Amino acid sequence: ASDYLNETPAHPARGFTGSEQVRRNWTEIFGGVPDVRARVLRWVVDGDTIWGEWEMAGTRRDGRPHLMRGVIVFGVRDGRAKWSRFYLEPVDDSPDGVEPTVHTQVGAR
Repeated sequence: ASDYLNETPAHPARGFTGSEQVRRNWTEIFGGVPDVRARVLRWVVDGDTIWGEWEMAGTRRDGRPHLMRGVIVFGVRDGRAKWSRFYLEPVDDSPDGVEPTVHTQVGAR
């Protein structure tokens, strides 16, 4: 729908309105990761809101692995998604554990 609203709270500039951008996004995804597989690992339906834990995996055309995990919350009306909030991120496979990561994010004391 032309009034579909996507919000990406961790990256506000990535939000958009309209189904045409959804088509462009999926065209880009299938073009770059032709074997992409999307799985919903868990979900909850609460009235007109659906919360889902997602995993998207595949191999990019350059041979590198593609792996994203996170949550997408959808608002549904008349059987169609009207809005979404994306919390889907590339998996960080660096060896850094929790302490160095927290330190990097909040800075030195």
